Amino acid sequence: MARMVRGMISEVDMSKLLRSEEMTLAQIFLSQEASYNCIRELGELGAVQFSDLNEGVNAFSRNYVSEIRRAEEMERRLRFFASEIEREKLPIPADYNVPAAPNPKDLIDLEATLEQLEGETRQINANQEALLRNFYELKELKHVLNSASVFFQVGAAIQQEGLKERLTPKFDEEAGGNMSRHLSFLCGVINRSKIPVFERVLWRASRGKALLRHMEIEEALKDPATEEEIPKSTFIVYFQGEQLKMRVKKICEGLGATTYPCKEDWEERRQTEAEVDKRLEELTSILNETKNHRFRMLNTVVSSINSWIIQVRKVKAIWYTMNKFKKTETGLLHAEGWCPKIQLNEVDGALKRGAQAAGSEVAPILNTVTTRRTPPTYHRTNTLTKGYQAVIDAYGVASYQEINPAIFTVITFPFLFGIMFGDIGHGLIMFLAGLYLVLKEGYFTKRLKSYEEIFSMMFHGRYIIMMNGMFAVYAGFLYNDIFSLSLNVFGFSWTPTNFTHYEKNSSHYINPEAMYGMDPYPKGYEYKGNPYFFGIDPFWNLAENKLTFINSYKMKLAVILGLIQMTFGLILSFKNFQFKGKTVDIYCTFVPQMIFLQSLIGYLCFMIFFKWFTCGPRTTQPSLLICLINMFLQFGSPIEEHMQLYSNQMYIQSALVVIAVICVPWMLGAKPLIEHMYPRIQHASYEQFDNDGEEEGEEEEHHSMVDVIVHQGIETIEFTLGCISNTASYLRLWALSLAHAELSEVLWSMVMQGGLGMDINPYVNPIAIVLTFSFWAVATVAILIVMEGLSAFLHALRLHWVEFQNKFYKGEGHLFAPFSFERVLNGQDEE
Repeated sequence: MARMVRGMISEVDMSKLLRSEEMTLAQIFLSQEASYNCIRELGELGAVQFSDLNEGVNAFSRNYVSEIRRAEEMERRLRFFASEIEREKLPIPADYNVPAAPNPKDLIDLEATLEQLEGETRQINANQEALLRNFYELKELKHVLNSASVFFQVGAAIQQEGLKERLTPKFDEEAGGNMSRHLSFLCGVINRSKIPVFERVLWRASRGKALLRHMEIEEALKDPATEEEIPKSTFIVYFQGEQLKMRVKKICEGLGATTYPCKEDWEERRQTEAEVDKRLEELTSILNETKNHRFRMLNTVVSSINSWIIQVRKVKAIWYTMNKFKKTETGLLHAEGWCPKIQLNEVDGALKRGAQAAGSEVAPILNTVTTRRTPPTYHRTNTLTKGYQAVIDAYGVASYQEINPAIFTVITFPFLFGIMFGDIGHGLIMFLAGLYLVLKEGYFTKRLKSYEEIFSMMFHGRYIIMMNGMFAVYAGFLYNDIFSLSLNVFGFSWTPTNFTHYEKNSSHYINPEAMYGMDPYPKGYEYKGNPYFFGIDPFWNLAENKLTFINSYKMKLAVILGLIQMTFGLILSFKNFQFKGKTVDIYCTFVPQMIFLQSLIGYLCFMIFFKWFTCGPRTTQPSLLICLINMFLQFGSPIEEHMQLYSNQMYIQSALVVIAVICVPWMLGAKPLIEHMYPRIQHASYEQFDNDGEEEGEEEEHHSMVDVIVHQGIETIEFTLGCISNTASYLRLWALSLAHAELSEVLWSMVMQGGLGMDINPYVNPIAIVLTFSFWAVATVAILIVMEGLSAFLHALRLHWVEFQNKFYKGEGHLFAPFSFERVLNGQDEE
């Protein structure tokens, strides 16, 4: 574990995590014959974000449109092969090796190979479809011949019952004026679902002078093109006359029915059936050979299709990127893009390797350009910090060279989560789940695309889950809470004096039903004087005033932690101002904000510590909240004796109120006034108003005094009101911790204790205990770990995004998105 952590830390220089990488705008000039190989090398390196130098050019009028179409055609062929493989249900072997992009010569060979394989596959498919069509037609004919005996028995019955006279009048114009009394018939196969329609249309078209009989085909017949099973039926239609015969044929064609010749003579039908069987045997043999040939051809494709897909996607990305370049008058390609300054030598080396591989005599040229355009933000991350960086970027990408909160969030986020989720047992389960994902990182990374999205999301946040669980265990030891129970590791620091409840059995255990009022006053000798070594004394779990004590403790702890994090946020704002040389912002924003915050919330935390250290069990216990409110409502008035914490409290509180009030106009007016008197510093102080000069030569925007005052007024109101509201927001640490502990206690007392206390009979008791434990375990994981964990995660996210980051973080930058094959294959780059 230690080696894994050392490896993660060594991946990135920790000092680079504080601010984004220093970027430079690079200009690249390439010869056309070496451009493909050079961009291929840069794609493997992934260090340059190219700018589009042809923004005004139509997408179909760019230099490499034909090459992109060739790549898209190869993609289409590969999708065709993938569909054929899926249709054949062939398993595609997992290939975790990522091939390099092919050179131009290999690309031509790959294109020819795909074209040849597609032609052969389509020819085989066409032949197979024609054979299948003949095969199923012969099958249908066989079923018609088999059904003919039944149909002709019906015809005989028609003549015996005299129905022929009904169908054959002496002179029928509908029958073409034929006086013959011969009854004709037509046999075939039709889709079973169309039988009712067939009957109605036939009846209306013949005016009741045609008779239909049908029989279901039990064998499943398939569509030759899609190979989907289609239920069909054989039919025979009796009619009289040539004109009616033509009508029946047209109806059959319209409904997709297939008609087959069928003789009335049994011997002729038997000979036809024998010929059909012989042809079916021949077609079966030919179809098997065709399927085997197709199977062998697709097997050759299966072994290489993953590699081909990766190569084609890389090739398409190369041409797509080269379409952003502009041709110069000398025939060179001019590219422009952002690159980390530290990687300029690597970029130069990649360009030289590409030119050497292409055999170009013209060496690539790499220049750096000075510009006023805002560079993209690039934070180097490792496996540990990547998840936390994603949390910060979800709020807003850091402005260029702005302090990155992610490095602090690695510790503060799981710590605040643990404060809300503090339980040794629940935290340990979460920690082990995250640790399992971390240890199996290599295994899951290779197979990540085959898992559901919810698991992929959890896997990407594996370090967050692990560290949240670890800090939840730590907070659980602080609260001395494990599945709502307490651990007595260091011995009780309290001795109960109410001996009516202090019952001991033979094992010297305290009566679990006993409840004790743990108050050192007036019976001060209940407390031994030595505090519990770490965390909360487990004897509080039996106290009547447990909830009162725990609430007070966690509420004060939440306020203290809130002040620490907000103060740290202001210190980071000072470092941002100092880095950018904004002296005015230091003295007119940071200093009054820090004084205002400490005058109010800092004083409240001072009173908390003062009360902890000085107020004993026999002294008065003034309400700190009332003290803070009376600072303003009873300004300058004497403080009542029962609200007095220390001497001269009235003068100190009055001074703090005056200082806090002075800070408001200081924040509001000092900066606009100084900038009005010294206009040269206005642009440096208010660059957030501008677009940071996105185009060179852009005129600087001038901001009027009114704009500056309005902007400063909004920030002043937001900060002053936020000091109170943000502090109150940190009370969610207490609220969620309380809710988690109480819910855990309810689940334990109402489920687990009830099940363990059952005494039905020796045979039922073990089953009841197993069922009770199973229900308790499932409810614990589903409610207390998953649902409560998600709630604590969202609240910790809120505390960082709103209460912490709004003190120093602007988040107005844009991410560095280099041309990288890794990003292309992961779907991060849209083509």
